[in-house]
Amino acid sequence: MYSFDSRVRYSECDDTGRLSLFAAINYLQDCSTFQSGELGMGIDGLSSRGLAWVLANWRIEVDRLPAFGESVIVSTWCYEMSRAHALRNFRISAGGEDLVRANSQWFVYDTERGHATRVPEDQRTYLSTEPPLEMAPLDRRIRPEGEPSPAPTVRVTRRQLDTNRHVNNARYVALALDSLEAVGAPSPVPPMTVQVQYRSMAFLGDAIRPVVYTSEGGWDVDLAGESGDTLALVRIRQR
Repeated sequence: MYSFDSRVRYSECDDTGRLSLFAAINYLQDCSTFQSGELGMGIDGLSSRGLAWVLANWRIEVDRLPAFGESVIVSTWCYEMSRAHALRNFRISAGGEDLVRANSQWFVYDTERGHATRVPEDQRTYLSTEPPLEMAPLDRRIRPEGEPSPAPTVRVTRRQLDTNRHVNNARYVALALDSLEAVGAPSPVPPMTVQVQYRSMAFLGDAIRPVVYTSEGGWDVDLAGESGDTLALVRIRQR
């Protein structure tokens, strides 16, 4: 297991004075990239071999979000790795209490050929003996449910990109939250579950066309590209 200590900064808070959902997801991403650095992989990781780890699917359970100034511990561990994929847990805790838990599925992507490929044997250095969290299983494929409401089209800007030159994983959740606001939906609050399935990559200048589906208990936000194919599907359910 890899962990780092942090304290919720004012710049990471939303209008309630608590860590925003977007910032919480960034904590999870930061934890895995910090671990890569500690293991000598760095953010460049597999890039010299034309490879990269790509997040395909995750489920994030939020019991509460920590308040401004609160001290937290962010942890991650890879509990399963095969030649095809890796499964990784995350946790944000404070005072011995789990506030946020996440389960995630990752693939190694061949950046030259444009498809998933086998996980190199040396990546097993990430594998931990820590058991997985007790969470609901990752859904194989989410399909939108409820009444659809199109939200305004968004054009990808440079600030939404990461070092892989495509829209960062957390940014899709931020776009989904903006889309909820655009169609007049209330802001989701903990306890809640956020699931994200990533289907394709969006790059600088691409258009993203969100459609918000409202159902009992929450929303599905289909973030589609110009062709209409789903780039990412974000499901938010109140618990």
